[in-house]
Amino acid sequence: MTFIAQAFAIGRIVSTMVFVAAPTFAQGQNTPAYVGSQACADCHTDATENWTGSDHALAWTTPTAENIVADFDGTEFSHDGMLAQFRIEDGRHFATVTEKDGATTDYPVHSVAGIKPLQQYLLETEPGRLQSFDVVWDTEQKTWFHLYPDQDLPPDDGLHWTGPYKTWNARCAECHATGFEKNYDPENHTYSSTQAEMGVGCESCHGPAAAHLAWTKDQDISGWDGQVNAVGLTMAFDGAESTMQQCAGCHSRREAQGQGNPLPGTPYHDAYNLAQLRPGLYHADGQILDEVYVYGSFLQSKMYAKGVGCTNCHNAHSTDLKAEGNAVCTQCHSQAGNAEFTTLKPALYDSPEHHFHAEGSEGAQCKNCHMIEQFYMGVDGRRDHSFRIPRPDLAAEIGSPDACTSCHQDQSADWAAAQIADWYPTSQNRGPHYGQTLAKGRANPVAAAGALSDLAADADQSGIVRATALWLLEQSGDPAVAERFVPLLSDPDPVIRTAAIGLQRLAPDQDRVLRLVDLLADPIKTVRIVAARQLVDAPIARLPKRMAANLKGATSEWRQSLANRFDFPETHLQLGGIALAMRNPPAATTAFREVVRLDPQRVDAWVMLVRIAAATEGLEATRSVLADALEINPNDPNLLQFAEEIGTVPDSSSP
Repeated sequence: MTFIAQAFAIGRIVSTMVFVAAPTFAQGQNTPAYVGSQACADCHTDATENWTGSDHALAWTTPTAENIVADFDGTEFSHDGMLAQFRIEDGRHFATVTEKDGATTDYPVHSVAGIKPLQQYLLETEPGRLQSFDVVWDTEQKTWFHLYPDQDLPPDDGLHWTGPYKTWNARCAECHATGFEKNYDPENHTYSSTQAEMGVGCESCHGPAAAHLAWTKDQDISGWDGQVNAVGLTMAFDGAESTMQQCAGCHSRREAQGQGNPLPGTPYHDAYNLAQLRPGLYHADGQILDEVYVYGSFLQSKMYAKGVGCTNCHNAHSTDLKAEGNAVCTQCHSQAGNAEFTTLKPALYDSPEHHFHAEGSEGAQCKNCHMIEQFYMGVDGRRDHSFRIPRPDLAAEIGSPDACTSCHQDQSADWAAAQIADWYPTSQNRGPHYGQTLAKGRANPVAAAGALSDLAADADQSGIVRATALWLLEQSGDPAVAERFVPLLSDPDPVIRTAAIGLQRLAPDQDRVLRLVDLLADPIKTVRIVAARQLVDAPIARLPKRMAANLKGATSEWRQSLANRFDFPETHLQLGGIALAMRNPPAATTAFREVVRLDPQRVDAWVMLVRIAAATEGLEATRSVLADALEINPNDPNLLQFAEEIGTVPDSSSP
């Protein structure tokens, strides 16, 4: 469809309703107060000793000489026309930044993020707004470096360090603080964020401890809103699954429903919508690609399926591994085995008979074969936690990375596959893999619909894999697929239920409503929100009173979750799409305008603004919007095509 035809289609849309934000809601008035990690130290001495100096304790600190490890003593760093000069004055640390456009600003360092392998510095660009500066300190090499050396990021680019994607309050703080509340004002575009404690303290995981302190003094704790357990805490850590969900709140790629830290003990899927194995985040076979923070990888693993949790390998307080090197693996993977995990066959794994490498070499390290490492933020190595058997044969077929050639870089995946086949000629681990199906689904979801359906129906596969197959099936366009997977709307796994809801957009309107209406009362918040989102454009005239109340409640939760992310350009993209689905072009224009205010390089929003203008305001207004878009994005092919179609081709001789 040409641009003019698309504009005409939008022109037939009429306004029927406005999507507005719901009011915010606070936690119960009787929720225990935060008391600070120091209040825990006297009784919990061992845990405090382990925690002190850990990555969690130092996740966010004040800019003292003890906390700052970078050389601020008159050093400087330049990159692509930008100059950063660092100094110490009267005991305070400063960064003077001269941007590519020549503007110079002197910033006192507000606070410090992290400790190793890099340390980042937060600068307050306006009252309350903290931005993560892109020039950081390599704590191992003892030098400054730029996080994005290959990107051209002038000050007016949305990805510049002063832009919305580097705003600490919005993107980072909730996982570097305890009791964080963002408190964004969408009318004034300002922040008044607060936290109970900088850094990931005791109460970040165990919950606010005022009731617990009262319990230690034999005081009555029954009045604390029913949210605390027998010892006065909101999080019990009563098993691997609940513990892992508490960790996953930060150690996952997800969309948050709230505007800060959920109360510890809140089920993961009541607070977050987990990202699936989608392009740009994961390779087709589920290996990590972008920075996805572990949880989505671990859910794919056999270890997760057998009940292994975070604290089987990691010390929760020090964040260190429980043993050095292969010893952390041989807690279970050994001739002795582990009585807690009886399905694992006892055998000698830490031996050349298994790994075929010299003892003590890099190739003999379990992690180098079963946990491929990727680097983010320049120097920060992250291990893939899907704990997979090396499959170089898959790498050759679908282009995913393989452990063998990550070390043997002078060899091919075919060479590695032949070597493994020689070592393990009778292995049962080289059969069909879900990555093959997902790769085909990414390439052509219509042609791969049969295989994707089989994968989605396979109860032996992990929930995140099946959910990803369901998402790819949305692109098949087949209503029969939606009907086939109606039973998954009641699957025990909320990740699968959520994905099955999305598939119902292929169903006829009446069937979609009848299938989804009960999920508006699902026990899991994310499921309710996704169900409400799928019904936003449904032709519902009247519902029974109970169902109408459920729809109102779920829609309110959805609206609130969006309101909590009004400082995200991507939220306003969603709002624009919702407004168009509701046949409200003025509201859509407002939403897309906010997108390009936050990020002028979001061409998808500019495209929609041009189309809406063409449909509702005429040719001159369309040309005006297009001129604004091209001034910022002069070389974008989509915008240039639109300009050619309406006779507004910019002068190629202009700068």
